[in-house]
Amino acid sequence: MSLELSIKDPGREQDMFAGRAIALFVVVVLMFGVLVARLVTLQIVEHETYQSRADDNRTKIQTLAPSRGMIYDRNGRILADNKTSFSLAIVPERTDDLDALLHSIVEILTLTPQHLGRIRNALDKPRRPDSAVVVLEALSEKQVAMLAVNRHRLRGVEVTSQLIRSYPMGELAAHAVGSVRRLTKEDLRTVEPVQYSGSQFIGKRGVEAFYEKSLHGKVGYQKVETDAYGRVRRVLEVQGAQTGQNLTLHLDSRLQVASVAALGERRGAIVALDPRTGGVLAMVSQPSYDPNLFVTGMSISTFDDLASSIYLPLFNRAVNGQYAPGSTFKPVVGLAGISSGVTQWSETIEDKGWFQLPGQERVYRDWSWTKDDSGGQGQVDLNRAIYRSSNVYFYDLASRMEIGSLLEFASQFGLGRNVAVDIPEASTGLLPTPEWKRKAKNQPWYPGDSVNLGIGQGDLLATPMQMATVAAAIANRGKVVRPKMLLSSDVSIDEVGTIDELPSVLGLDGEDWELMIDAMENVVHRGGQGFRGNGTAWAYIGQQVGYRMAGKSGTAQVVEITQGEEYDEEQLSEFRRKHAWFIAFAPVDDPTIALAVLVENGGGGSSVAAPVARAIIDAHLTEELASIH
Repeated sequence: MSLELSIKDPGREQDMFAGRAIALFVVVVLMFGVLVARLVTLQIVEHETYQSRADDNRTKIQTLAPSRGMIYDRNGRILADNKTSFSLAIVPERTDDLDALLHSIVEILTLTPQHLGRIRNALDKPRRPDSAVVVLEALSEKQVAMLAVNRHRLRGVEVTSQLIRSYPMGELAAHAVGSVRRLTKEDLRTVEPVQYSGSQFIGKRGVEAFYEKSLHGKVGYQKVETDAYGRVRRVLEVQGAQTGQNLTLHLDSRLQVASVAALGERRGAIVALDPRTGGVLAMVSQPSYDPNLFVTGMSISTFDDLASSIYLPLFNRAVNGQYAPGSTFKPVVGLAGISSGVTQWSETIEDKGWFQLPGQERVYRDWSWTKDDSGGQGQVDLNRAIYRSSNVYFYDLASRMEIGSLLEFASQFGLGRNVAVDIPEASTGLLPTPEWKRKAKNQPWYPGDSVNLGIGQGDLLATPMQMATVAAAIANRGKVVRPKMLLSSDVSIDEVGTIDELPSVLGLDGEDWELMIDAMENVVHRGGQGFRGNGTAWAYIGQQVGYRMAGKSGTAQVVEITQGEEYDEEQLSEFRRKHAWFIAFAPVDDPTIALAVLVENGGGGSSVAAPVARAIIDAHLTEELASIH
């Protein structure tokens, strides 16, 4: 009995229960107090902080890339526009396992290892945090559908539509218009980061590069609400991007097509100018490339083929190719001789087919010279020297001229410098001087250097753009124009600034220009006089011409021929054969086109380049007459 009482103590148990209840109540009150305090902190004290964090979790700021400005030719035909394309983009920060995600994409779209490599390369490029990286472009409708069906597997993946650059004329106008390329690390260091935050491309060549600021436009942004997967649910706020400015070029797409057709499969370049304004009507460099490949992407092998081709399709021969101008330089030399008083239009010399400096053994041959020592042109004045292209006449004239005077006169035509308005990448060519030769070759200027210069050979180099400028200056009777691409734009642009006009060629009167133009007319139209009396181009382009054209052929030697040996094309490899040149303008009385044609390693200027020039001028004047009527 006493043992049971010692084991069970109801009073003590009641006291223990009451103590535990009170302790539990105190704990609950304390916890409630902590909860209330925490709620006060969250809802009142730190409300703005946590509200901002919540907004950040559900809202994002997205940049809006501006639509690039359009480029048109002078007739309103589109040369560069924008087309809608679907792209696949990845935000690496939104995925837990990037490798697994890439594996899923490859599986869903049935991609090749090359595609996967391109995706990884795109992801490795510098970018802003939480920004989408475009890894695949130009998705097909089927691919877009497959991605939509499997979107639950693709956290961090976005399918977006965007406007990408498109060049409707493709390779026909690639070197004239230029192209855009994907932004590189080097580009990101030089551009304004904010303006290019939504852009994938930047102008890299030609008009696209020079007018990049105007064409690009200004970036915009939008504030969007997203779900847990980062997908946009709704747009909260928008500040639209500003579209780039539309540009209209002097370029005539019809003439561009005609020029490409006239040149055909041959390597070379064509530049056609409006001599009244300097506007570039056509600019061709063959072979060419498809600029769309740099937008939509190409395989490594395709790029390697373009970059390593011995025919240099990426090289713009029209403005960067530097060649000896050959006999197309003779009108400049002739006018220089008249300007300096060294010769007169009526002065004649005996062309025996060769020329020799006093006291020297070297013999300089005429183009018509043969091993039996025939080929002389007889009595030659400047007019005949032009239309028969007498080397001997210009050997003699150049040897008698003061070299500084000749070079200074030639520079007025834009030789030895880039006078183009909006083609900054154009080469300057080379107008060699005694000072240049001493510095470059550590040699003095020899009399033979002047002799070679007289026929556009030696160290003299010019681009097709420069020789078209020379033709335009003669067409204008001495007024030199600056080649330019831009005709007009939506609003004024900043890239060009103030355009200074070039001074006219000095030292000649109106009659001198008319006499030179007459001589160049004879190159084309003088015929029926026998071989030694016809203009050099008459047999090839001078018949059945419905207008008057002035021109000058040129055949520029690439390799030196051994003294006393004849030029034998069949014995030379392709790249060692002569270049064919022809410069021309028409109609003579009121020129609307001046051009230069170069056919690389093509052979004779009159037989090869002149027919190309004739076809282009025919096309131009036919279209011009059609538009009048």
